[in-house]
Amino acid sequence: MATDNRGAGPRLSVRDQTLETLRRRIISLQLPPGEPLSENELAQELGVSRTPVRESLILLREEGLVQVFPQIGSFVSLVDLGRVSEAQFVREAIECASLKDVAVDAAGLAGLREILQSQSAANAGGDVEEFFRLDEDFHRELLRLAGHESAWAAVNSAKAHLDRARRLSLLDTRPISTLIQQHTAVVDALEANNMTDADSSLRLHLRGVFEDVQRIQEKTPELFSDGAVRRPTRRSVARLS
Repeated sequence: MATDNRGAGPRLSVRDQTLETLRRRIISLQLPPGEPLSENELAQELGVSRTPVRESLILLREEGLVQVFPQIGSFVSLVDLGRVSEAQFVREAIECASLKDVAVDAAGLAGLREILQSQSAANAGGDVEEFFRLDEDFHRELLRLAGHESAWAAVNSAKAHLDRARRLSLLDTRPISTLIQQHTAVVDALEANNMTDADSSLRLHLRGVFEDVQRIQEKTPELFSDGAVRRPTRRSVARLS
């Protein structure tokens, strides 16, 4: 598994590289909900032994991203609606509470506007992955301007299931242009020093994922879990496009 470590700090162990790769593929939906996971196939694909793959799957199981069924095998977990709700609660509480501390100055506003321009360019180019990265940048920058960037770690650790739901929404429900408009509304309110509108705009934006999930669940209920354990069959799941 080739990795470019230039300027990347200490080299990750093979297990940690494997874990990061599998986690990224699950969250990005390259490995969709319900996908069967073969240790042998993954090890061969990643160019590692089965041991780091097995260890990574154990850790991903602890995160709720992988389920293991005896005599059947390992599968990517379905999107857990309870975890989505919990993560959304954490995210909204932290991000909206931090808004009152945002330093509304020319440099901060210019940085946010630059991210918005990059988001528009990514949307125009049809680059969903780049938009998702820039979406993360936008929300993290809001925390940084509020002096609470360290809180991003708490947000990030809580939202693996939420991120999968958000990616499903980008693929199938809300147009990216709508999300950019919502981001813009937050920045416009901050520029006008209208913290009430900034708060309400951010809450509206963050809560939109629930409507998206409801629509997606109606169309593809097999991708979601309500907490009940359902034993799958060992079959391939169609890749999301």
